[in-house]
Amino acid sequence: MNGVESTERTDDGIGRIDGVGDTHRALGAFLRARRGRVTPENVGLAGGRRRRVRGLRREELAQLAGISVDYYVRLEQGRATQPSPEVLDALARALGLDTAERRHLATLAAARRGPAPRARVSPLLQRVLDSMAQLPAFATDHRLDVVAWNGLGAELVGGLAAPARRDPNNARYLFLDPASRVVHPEWRDRAAEAVGQLRVAAGNYPDDAELTALITELSAHSAEFREIWATGEIVMCAAGRKQLRHPVAGLLTLDFETLHVPAAPGETGLVVHVFSAEENTPEAKTLAELAAAVADA
Repeated sequence: MNGVESTERTDDGIGRIDGVGDTHRALGAFLRARRGRVTPENVGLAGGRRRRVRGLRREELAQLAGISVDYYVRLEQGRATQPSPEVLDALARALGLDTAERRHLATLAAARRGPAPRARVSPLLQRVLDSMAQLPAFATDHRLDVVAWNGLGAELVGGLAAPARRDPNNARYLFLDPASRVVHPEWRDRAAEAVGQLRVAAGNYPDDAELTALITELSAHSAEFREIWATGEIVMCAAGRKQLRHPVAGLLTLDFETLHVPAAPGETGLVVHVFSAEENTPEAKTLAELAAAVADA
């Protein structure tokens, strides 16, 4: 179906998302998903009521990008490899891709291979997290495993320090643990962020077996994950404002910032998520009280 990525069935009956672990097929899957969201009328083409596909047809996208239909079909099917930068730019313009999406398209086209990097939390990083006792903070790797945190960060996002309370993988926690919907009132936004980040990671690390297994598991057990994945959305960690609900403190609206820890050779870079509140606000007072309670525990 146009705009929706297909799944295959393995011997154990678990569906695998088309293109994950295969950069050529991932490129085609991404292109299908993105052309499925483009309204023909918005790019100067006739729509009509009797269209059988959602979004652009293959021949329409090829026309807009100035490439042959045959070549575009081979791209979608994973039979054409290493398209030129000019072709990628033309497709990106025709699809209206933003900067992050263009970068992802180029990553998939490059089809780079190699062993999956490992995450390492240095003593220095842990020291930095612990020193921010008044600010909730935690670090994640490319699979969205939470690999380090401070006391307030663990307390605020569902009890990271107690493995029995929540899964340490943020994506698995969001999609497979009903408690995440209480902690995250804006659950749909958080879920879309997680899927978009996993898509970026799958493009960057196609040989990461653990990442492929995670995406396959979530696809098998969550219809919402499959639905969001099929949109082809890309999400890069940034800054903004989020809502979190604490069992004692209640609903908090906090600012957040993401800090990137560069990768060492053979290792993956980590992302540190830091929450804060503006001074002299109820949220700032609540964070201070929670920090004191964590310190006394």
